[in-house]
Amino acid sequence: MHPVPFVPLLACLSFTVIALAQNETRDLTQLLQSNKNLSQFTTLLTSYGDIYANLSFQSDVTILAPNDDAFNKIPYSSLGPAFEANQSQIVRSILQYHILPGLHPAGGYNGSFSFDRTWLQNTSYTNVTGGQVVGGVQQAGNVNVFTSGLGSRSTLITPDLPFIGGIVHVIDNFLIPPQNFIQTAPQINLTAAGGAVANTSLADYANSQQDLTIFVPRNAAFQALGETLQSMPSSQLQRLLNYHIVNSSTVGYSTNLPNGTVLRTRSGQNLTITFASNSLFVNQARVLQQDLLLSNGVMHVIDNFLDPDAPSVTANPEIPTAPPLLRGTSLSENVVPFTSFLPTGVTSFDTSSASPTGSFGASDIGKGTSSSTSSRRASSTSSSKERNEGSKLNLQRATIAHKMTEKQAQDDRKHAQQTDGKDNELLEENTRMTTPNSLNFEQSQSSSDKLKILD
Repeated sequence: MHPVPFVPLLACLSFTVIALAQNETRDLTQLLQSNKNLSQFTTLLTSYGDIYANLSFQSDVTILAPNDDAFNKIPYSSLGPAFEANQSQIVRSILQYHILPGLHPAGGYNGSFSFDRTWLQNTSYTNVTGGQVVGGVQQAGNVNVFTSGLGSRSTLITPDLPFIGGIVHVIDNFLIPPQNFIQTAPQINLTAAGGAVANTSLADYANSQQDLTIFVPRNAAFQALGETLQSMPSSQLQRLLNYHIVNSSTVGYSTNLPNGTVLRTRSGQNLTITFASNSLFVNQARVLQQDLLLSNGVMHVIDNFLDPDAPSVTANPEIPTAPPLLRGTSLSENVVPFTSFLPTGVTSFDTSSASPTGSFGASDIGKGTSSSTSSRRASSTSSSKERNEGSKLNLQRATIAHKMTEKQAQDDRKHAQQTDGKDNELLEENTRMTTPNSLNFEQSQSSSDKLKILD
């Protein structure tokens, strides 16, 4: 008799529990009102009447609901400017990104990443076939984590709250809709790669071409060849960078890259994926960080440059870092090349390029980005009054919430001034530890974290 696999059994039990619970389940309104730690999420969701109404008609949907603590962290996160400026269409996109078609119970996740579609429709943040995704994985101790744009992480706090039509997972941080390459790279310490792409005619392609997979050398790889790269003719530099870009109908999330996968790059040569010694390699380069979501695909951070003139070089898992294939003159450790070409103001979630979108109609559910322009226009026209009223209400409530957060910050500062120097240092340290989605990405992640970038 063969033993029953543990993970599939756990997933089946989760579905069974949800199904039984839904026989005597509350509707979404009752569920939200009964959970005091979702009061601010309830306010936000009901402010967008069309999205809230749509959820009442769903048969299978999963909502990742940030708790009240997550709302209190907004001013310190990369989403802060969007909420502070009352960018209602941006906030709409953020809210849609927290809703997943289908049931995704906590027990259905395991140690391998899954990438689940969301309701996000805004083409500024979702330019991938089938719609934008959020990553989900179960880590040690049965802790479920969701990953989103800028490598941000949201931990599942309370799982599988059933309501008529689906389930709610309570999470501790907001998900961040993925942005384009030029906006993403500098915020996660890939300033050299971002500047190098911005310095060539590749920028528009990297930002807007659908379904890209980009293998991005870390800053240290650029520093090792800095003077040589900076003196390269633009055409030669672009050829080198093109060898790190794959455009395919299937986005190269790590789950789509089994051992032996061959990928055709934009330069015309192939790349080979190797999985060995519990590590992922592309040609000879080790992947240091997997699955950083982009608005138009995904990128993986690698330890060295790939050489288009040596496509057959294979990985050596026995050494931590393979010697560079390309030879050149390095820069000092404190100098990162190409950073001067980065656009100014890349320090938070980008709201400048976000285009307004129509109301998320019932006919759009499950269609991802395939909904026709005419359908979106019709939906937008039919519900414009409701959307405007909802947006106005949201702006009022967002302003109140922001003022409450400011008042709390003022109270904290007043309390800090009344304490001695040692207490002040402790308060500052606690603030740094609890601030999510830090722009200094390396400092905000532990050395053992999967999402750590190693230079």
